[in-house]
Amino acid sequence: MNDFGTAAPGGARTRTSLNRQQIAGFWGAWFGWMLDGMDSVIYALVLAPALTELLPRSGIKPTPANIGEIGSILFAVFLVGWGFSFLWGPIADRFGRRNALAATIMLYAVFTGAAALSQNIWELGLFRLIAGIGIGGEWAMAGTYVAEAWPEDRRKMGAGLLQTGYYFGFFAAAALNFTVGASLGWRAMFLCGMVPVIISILILLGVKETGKWERHHAGRDTHPLVAIFAPAYRRQTIVMSVLLTVAIIGLWAGAVYEPSAIIILAKAAGMPIKAAIHMASFGTGILSIGTILGCIALPIMAERWGRRPTLSIYFAVMFITIILAFGWAFYLPAGHALPAFLTVLFFLGFGGGNFAMFSLWLPELYPTEIRATAFAFCTSIGRFAGAVVNFILAGAVKGMGTLGTPVAITAVAFAIGLLIVPFGRETRGQTLPD
Repeated sequence: MNDFGTAAPGGARTRTSLNRQQIAGFWGAWFGWMLDGMDSVIYALVLAPALTELLPRSGIKPTPANIGEIGSILFAVFLVGWGFSFLWGPIADRFGRRNALAATIMLYAVFTGAAALSQNIWELGLFRLIAGIGIGGEWAMAGTYVAEAWPEDRRKMGAGLLQTGYYFGFFAAAALNFTVGASLGWRAMFLCGMVPVIISILILLGVKETGKWERHHAGRDTHPLVAIFAPAYRRQTIVMSVLLTVAIIGLWAGAVYEPSAIIILAKAAGMPIKAAIHMASFGTGILSIGTILGCIALPIMAERWGRRPTLSIYFAVMFITIILAFGWAFYLPAGHALPAFLTVLFFLGFGGGNFAMFSLWLPELYPTEIRATAFAFCTSIGRFAGAVVNFILAGAVKGMGTLGTPVAITAVAFAIGLLIVPFGRETRGQTLPD
């Protein structure tokens, strides 16, 4: 049995049909994750214009160095919020995946929209902190729901397809920036981030809880946050948390600073600011296409070669492309830098599909009664390390007076990750634990 069908007489392959609830649940999770991605990237796309307006109101001169430094600090604040989203796991294991999923979407949507009301960087930071708590929780809730709701012969590809939603959100954010952002400004962009409220309501009204959770949620007396560090699970919890930390540090450094890098390169090439903003949207689209393809390819590769070899390939791609994009292309002469940067960006995006591995792999490592807690913990706790790295990155950008080199250095995280991958427990060919 695999994601491409179940063996049938005569060598034919058939796939288990999805029922209406499985389809509705997937699309609820997918659209929630897609709009999560949109709300996350909106910040990166409007960072420069938002800080240009808000820094003077906060008593800070809006120089490129200050924008880079404060932008890094605000993103670190966002990551701290995301780090605390591990608390959604015990909520989902106690009250259900559906309810927790709807709550995470509602939270990030409301506070992304609230960012439009910011009058200074402190208010913007507060709104981003709270939005981060919701944005981080959505991935764990959506990934757990799809893993439990879909049949065994389809759930692995379901994990890859679910992850594409986040990067379709990049497209949505880029399209909004190209139209709404370029015409109406950054506040209108944040207001668009309230759209996911609709998805939250639809999930509560139209999606049922997974059967696995209904059968197993009352089966453990130990608190799930304690249970995931029991001897049977301690090693995999630590290893997966470290691997997620690597992915967070590396990819987010590239994805968050990609729009700012493109705007810098476009302006250096003589483009007016509006054209530079359009070019940032175009670059985000290229990154998104690469990542969506990476997400689709990953479960196929993981089933053929295993989880560990596949993740190693993706980490190697990230290591190489971050260095090429920010350490090489960014510093080419004005006429060549932007085309080279955009070309490398596609392959960087493909490597960024490594996040789909965790939607596939994490649910396979834990039983139902602690699955959401483990998923939320492993995908969130590394955000604290990511926040520290972004504080360091902020100082490096200001100290070096450049964006490219500090971001390129974050590729080192993937070199460390390649050393950690072999310690993960291979689950290729195994079914989802009850």
